Amino acid sequence: MTDETRIDELIADLRQASLAERRAATAELGASGGAAVEPLIAAMLDGDNDLRWYAARALVQIGEPAIAPLLAAMRAREDRDFRRYAMAALTGIGEAAVEPLIGIIESADPALQPFAAVAICKIGQPAVEPLLRLMRNPDPKTQERAALLLWRMGEPGAGPLTEALEASRSGNKSESHK
Repeated sequence: MTDETRIDELIADLRQASLAERRAATAELGASGGAAVEPLIAAMLDGDNDLRWYAARALVQIGEPAIAPLLAAMRAREDRDFRRYAMAALTGIGEAAVEPLIGIIESADPALQPFAAVAICKIGQPAVEPLLRLMRNPDPKTQERAALLLWRMGEPGAGPLTEALEASRSGNKSESHK
């Protein structure tokens, strides 16, 4: 665990140190765990895109403890560049971020949905089952969003999407013959 003073020093290194020092600071911040999440997000909110990139990489290394604070910051701040880098961090975190991202798609959050859609498509295979689950949602718009994301995902989503649509069609035909 890294103390607050050391975290502040490492974030200062992300802002202005040499490339090697920035990489080392990123690794140490990533190893710091949850204690570094809020300071990294604060740096991303106030920093330039270089700083955001390094901070996002550290948040990826931290993983799951960074998900909820990143999403909360994205909701609170309408900074498109910050949101892009935050979503890149969520994409890098991968499977652990899928359910919170699916929640954004399901709620049709207009501010975050485009970012969540890109992240889900990039995460790929781990998002297929949750998207198939959304296709069974009673809301047609939610079903449509889920199908579109499976399609946009490409290879990992195309086969399951086709199977789900065929099963749906078969189910509807058998019900109409009853």
